[in-house]
Amino acid sequence: MGKSEKHSEMLPGLSLASRTVHADGHIASHRAIAPAMHVSTTFRYSENPDELSGVGIGEFENLDHNAPRDSHVYSRESAPNTTRLEAVLSSILGGPSVTYASGLAAFHAMLVQLNPKRIAIGEGYHGCHGVIDVLSRLSGLKKLPLDCDLSELEAGDVIHIETPLNPTGEARNLAYYAERARKVGAYLTVDATFGPPPLQDPFAQGADVVMHSGTKYFGGHSDLLCGVVTVTPDEKGQKLFEGLKHDRLMLGSVMGSLEGWLGLRSLRTLELRVMRQSETATKLVAWLASELRDPSSLVSATVEKVQHASVQPEASDENGWLRKQMPGGWGPVFALWMKDADMARSLPSKLHLFQHATSLGGVESLLEWRAMSDPHVDKRLMRVSIGVEGFEDLKADITQGLEAFRG
Repeated sequence: MGKSEKHSEMLPGLSLASRTVHADGHIASHRAIAPAMHVSTTFRYSENPDELSGVGIGEFENLDHNAPRDSHVYSRESAPNTTRLEAVLSSILGGPSVTYASGLAAFHAMLVQLNPKRIAIGEGYHGCHGVIDVLSRLSGLKKLPLDCDLSELEAGDVIHIETPLNPTGEARNLAYYAERARKVGAYLTVDATFGPPPLQDPFAQGADVVMHSGTKYFGGHSDLLCGVVTVTPDEKGQKLFEGLKHDRLMLGSVMGSLEGWLGLRSLRTLELRVMRQSETATKLVAWLASELRDPSSLVSATVEKVQHASVQPEASDENGWLRKQMPGGWGPVFALWMKDADMARSLPSKLHLFQHATSLGGVESLLEWRAMSDPHVDKRLMRVSIGVEGFEDLKADITQGLEAFRG
């Protein structure tokens, strides 16, 4: 047995942290410790005429991209960096994974492959609703409320859950919606962007397809766009996986080589970053919630409420669905509602460590007046994304920012 075969056999027994570092080792084509950045878009065919089979475009997926040496043809189908990235993602997400040029490209690809007539969806990222609007023009896809009557859904339709929720960080009960989907033969698709490993595993709660905007925590450094779709590791999932790969070749929504390399670099520290970010966010939420219970506090004078999975009523039940669904932590994103819209618009300018920007998931903490990027939200809403800075430093920055309103 060769080293690559032994490597593959030991992977299932490794921890998440170890798999983020080693899950692509069996397809490294050289002995360098750090992955090389490959920029080629095209690759030489075999020099042996007997190995030339006349494979046409659309059939590249028949090639063995897990071979120790490259067997790539054209980067719109596969390339060394993205192939290694997908190997790590497949290992840590629990099923075959396909990468895309952005999170919305992944959501679009997922719906194109599933091709439902109806999709039941609730609140969440407004971009996904925009993709649904585009597909509605093309295919007549009908959007239904998330908790619609099940008689409105049929086999092959989609129930789509975003959890934790953008922009509030609140969680939704996946096991409950998985049961609803099973009753009518619908797919349960999950946007788990705000709850990456090690925080939750949607497949353990009955999901059929899981997507991530890898731009956020998989990238982790605010420097790449990426989307990921992962399917269940069974026969039905394998069929979807092959369809997704074929569709991506035709739609051309592939990641670039630089982005694939950046994603691979970033996944090495995924657990370290996400656990730190989640723990700090949870401590900040607990502090804010405690201050809100004191009518005389600075926080009570300026903040209306705080929202996060950790302060949902279900979070206090040790044996409830929320603890089972998110055993690794509560997520690095939460929301603040200021007393009025003027305070919300002004708060970012009064902070020093928190950057005023959209997107999230990087090592730096962000606080966004959410109305800047989503015109439909309450103008008092602030979305807070916690980075890897120290808890006391971030707490002090929020405190001094709120203090400015006293003057």
